[in-house]
Amino acid sequence: MLTARFKLDRQDRVVSFHLDGHAGTAVKGENIICAAASAIAQTAIGSLQDIARIEPDYQAEDGLICCQVSYNSEDRDQLIQAASLMGSVRIGCMQLEDSYGSQYITCIDER
Repeated sequence: MLTARFKLDRQDRVVSFHLDGHAGTAVKGENIICAAASAIAQTAIGSLQDIARIEPDYQAEDGLICCQVSYNSEDRDQLIQAASLMGSVRIGCMQLEDSYGSQYITCIDER
């Protein structure tokens, strides 16, 4: 099963996400749930870099993708972009869980 953990701060912003495991719906490389979750997470990381001009702390390898940001910038637009991009990973993974079921992907919020 793919587990998607999201750490939220006091303002309900996603500070980090940690996607670990495999959904197990198909053989490695053909799993649409894992591919979708990976694409969502990798797009957010690239967008943090290219759009928000933030260099997040991240790791991406087979069966694991995680990312962490800090909201300590003075640039309000940058903060909004970072919060939106990080939040979109949570929303996308929650939509996958709703569509395919928690037996394949489970989303967990942590405070």
